[in-house]
Amino acid sequence: MPYYPVKKKIIPRASDRLAAPELSHLPPLLQRIYTARRLTAIDELDRSLARLPSPWLLSGMEAMADQLAEAIRKNQRILVIADYDTDGATACAVAVRGLKLLGAERVSYLVPNRFEYGYGLTPEIVVLAAQSNPDILLTVDNGISSLEGTLAAKARGIRVLITDHHLPGSQLPEADGIVNPNLAGDPFPSKCLAGVGVMFYVLSAVRNRLRTAGHFARAGAKEPNLAQLLDLVALGTVADVVCLDHVNRILVHQGLQRIRSGQAQAGLLALLEVAGRDARLITAADLGFAVAPRLNAAGRLEDMTLGIECLLTDDADAASAMAVRLDQLNRDRREIEEQMKLDALAYLEDLDASLTTKAALCLFDDAWHQGVVGILASRIKDRLNRPVIAFARTDGDEIKGSARSIPGVHIRDVLSDIATRNPNLLRKFGGHAIAAGLSLHRNDLARFAELFEEEVARHSADLDLDHVVHSDGPLEVHEMELETAELLRQAGPWGQGFPEPLFDGEFDVAQSRIVGDRHLKLLLRIPNSEKLVDGIAFFVDEPAEWLACRRLRAVYRLEINEFRDVRNVQLRMEYMESRD
Repeated sequence: MPYYPVKKKIIPRASDRLAAPELSHLPPLLQRIYTARRLTAIDELDRSLARLPSPWLLSGMEAMADQLAEAIRKNQRILVIADYDTDGATACAVAVRGLKLLGAERVSYLVPNRFEYGYGLTPEIVVLAAQSNPDILLTVDNGISSLEGTLAAKARGIRVLITDHHLPGSQLPEADGIVNPNLAGDPFPSKCLAGVGVMFYVLSAVRNRLRTAGHFARAGAKEPNLAQLLDLVALGTVADVVCLDHVNRILVHQGLQRIRSGQAQAGLLALLEVAGRDARLITAADLGFAVAPRLNAAGRLEDMTLGIECLLTDDADAASAMAVRLDQLNRDRREIEEQMKLDALAYLEDLDASLTTKAALCLFDDAWHQGVVGILASRIKDRLNRPVIAFARTDGDEIKGSARSIPGVHIRDVLSDIATRNPNLLRKFGGHAIAAGLSLHRNDLARFAELFEEEVARHSADLDLDHVVHSDGPLEVHEMELETAELLRQAGPWGQGFPEPLFDGEFDVAQSRIVGDRHLKLLLRIPNSEKLVDGIAFFVDEPAEWLACRRLRAVYRLEINEFRDVRNVQLRMEYMESRD
């Protein structure tokens, strides 16, 4: 998480209950951390695949599995309709790889170019897809709002099967099958599966159908182990920032185990290499902050086909070449984003101060790149701690916005409420709790911005909108050791809804220096002791101003820094304030 010099309140993650007796065998630090995250049952620490709930609990799975199993047996053409972010790319790769493992011989994919076709199964995409003469269109990470596109496909005699996890609207597409844990009344215990997780579950059910029908025995084929796809499932799940409930923690943990053991797909390993990460030591955060941005860069600036091909190839040399290209696109993306961020911050500084204290903000600039406005909205949201929508112009009179929200404000619900009260204002919208997309007429922006601010204010009436950072409290001197850092690394995976432990404390600054352009390397002394510990703060605004600091308060992660085979404990700063 980038560091921003905004004054924050440090709030302990105080638990309102004692650690459960079932956790009493754990170290006291872990008991404290798990209890603050409302984890109290020992079963929730079991991350084995056997703990995953049955795929048949997902409504619509019977029809979905029957049709895909039949398509495999009859050698029908299946065309996967993908999405252009990392969840969509991994879901596509899992679908293509998984269906081929199950015996499908005619599987291909199509990913919409976001600049030409927009999001999801649109009528325009159906026209393009029809050129391949598919029997089935299988959507991954999209489709639940594709009413017109589904009808267009059906009119051409093409069956439509939808796998998605986004929240449905008031009307569902007239598809031949839909699997989405967020359908009304769906009994699946986790509502937090990413698109790639939904597709993985579909494959599990299809394999069961084929096994029951004797398909593998008749074909003389060995039943495939779908666990070989879990590295991609882990990547897509982390990248989409879905809540890491117990189901998702199992999927991510199992995927990380495969990556660490060298069993990942060639493309994922190549992306880790260009990002400078050691696959044997990666964490969920590495997937989110090192791998996902490089894949996303393809969808943001060019075409996600490059990212999907990287995940589909088994040729290490080809994977390496594509990873290098994706890395360059990510560098280009960062340059565009940095300029857009400077423009947006300058815009905010020119505004009346009262406007930046509103409940929400809409930003627009004719020069902004529509592939990067989502990242821009996220950056400004972090700075203001308010929901933000950043808009970019598309062809004609339409503008597209990417929305990012804060905990407690469900951004798709906000857009839905606006659309209900103001028919025809939003041309399209969709998303989930923390992120959404929308499009509207350029001339409607001022009206929408006012309605958006009012609606967010209503949804956030009981929230504290001050900047806060949550801490798991201080660490004792004897806990600032490699053993503790390793314990915390193994206790995850950590992520959205199950946050990585953060600790706070005051330190004397023994040494400080700037490394790179904006990073601060520190040597810290724990007060009232002789213990010294390394610290690092990344992406510090005006790092030179910190060189004179002699005492600071910090919120930090305890992590392991490995350099030239030497392992040291290190404090990774998430927030700092001077105590001089």
